[in-house]
Amino acid sequence: MKNNLLQKYASLIVKTGLNLQNKQTLVITAPIECAPFARLVAEKAYQEGARDVVIQWRDELFSKIRFLHAPEEIFDEFPEWQKQFYLSYVQQGAAFLSISASDPELMKDVNPLRMAKAQKASSTALKAYQERLMSNKNTWCVVSIPTASWSKKVFPHLSEEESIEKLWDLIFKTVRVDSENPIVSWEEHKANLKGRMGILNSLALTSLKYKNSLGTDLTIELPENHLWLGGSEFTPEGIEFIANMPTEEVFTLPKKTGVNGQVVSSMPLNYNGNLIENFSLTFKEGRIVDFKAEKGYETLKTLIETDEGSHFLGEVALVPYDSPISNSNILFYNTLFDENASCHLALGKAYPVCLKNSETLAQEDFSKLGINESLVHVDFMIGTSDLEIIGTTSDGNSVSIFKNGNFAL
Repeated sequence: MKNNLLQKYASLIVKTGLNLQNKQTLVITAPIECAPFARLVAEKAYQEGARDVVIQWRDELFSKIRFLHAPEEIFDEFPEWQKQFYLSYVQQGAAFLSISASDPELMKDVNPLRMAKAQKASSTALKAYQERLMSNKNTWCVVSIPTASWSKKVFPHLSEEESIEKLWDLIFKTVRVDSENPIVSWEEHKANLKGRMGILNSLALTSLKYKNSLGTDLTIELPENHLWLGGSEFTPEGIEFIANMPTEEVFTLPKKTGVNGQVVSSMPLNYNGNLIENFSLTFKEGRIVDFKAEKGYETLKTLIETDEGSHFLGEVALVPYDSPISNSNILFYNTLFDENASCHLALGKAYPVCLKNSETLAQEDFSKLGINESLVHVDFMIGTSDLEIIGTTSDGNSVSIFKNGNFAL
């Protein structure tokens, strides 16, 4: 039974998530603990006509050793060979799969400033690569599978084996692999999300007002000609793909200088192997002017101070509280899942594709239009069962977008 579901999951990733084309190269980034599944995906890719499959392995335990013991200056550097690895494949039109399965608290004993330096060096070196992916010029997909450390964090009262089995069952459910025909199930899911996108785009909203009992009281202005997206996306050549599996969100970009008020987190944020918990951000004219955190304050501080753009928002995403992942009542400590259980925002870079005719615009045009630019893009969760969102339309009317945590449309 498990082998059958694994086969279905790998096929779903290759055929629907990545929509891998004949003679296209696939680049997989995976933790070494996920090697058996990464190999299974590679096999499916070759069966679907991949020209080649290349795997870039990640070793979190070694990374921790390096962060603890390497000399300080090493974290300001990024290997030229790694930069050329990603740039060469992205320019060839390769598809990119990332398997996200980190230990949520592995790096809690590491100086966050060291990790921030390494993150900045990596993001700077790979900026052109990231821009191509965020502009959908290459197909890409982020998925996950259980690892022992992550599973035990989610289910601490179970044995290691039981926790892994339970997390596998949840992942199969959230990505619809447990259905008779996952590809058909995803077609239906995409259609539902497209319907919600259509409604939001037809409203021509100029702003969103958020309020809940946690203390969120935030107004977000939306730029003219913004687009709501969700479900699947398309390359300029019209190749459809799904960037996140699972996905339950519809999202757009904010006006960079149009965010005012306070927002309070509703779930912990796993960032660079550290948890940031019970935090709040205060915005004035788009910029963070104050922030607090009960746990992970220094990690939050280094994230916000990555660059100027990391002081601003880059994404606005809507997810109903009454949705499959939320209804599981499981805190995953993994943003891929937790962001699809909750309305969320993102610090940092905006997705250019959330603007009409974005393919005709140059980078400087986005800045003039008030679209945020940054080396980072980090989602954090704000949705609650009592979240209210009121939208203002271009003709000045108010419309209820969310009521009691769910869509009111």
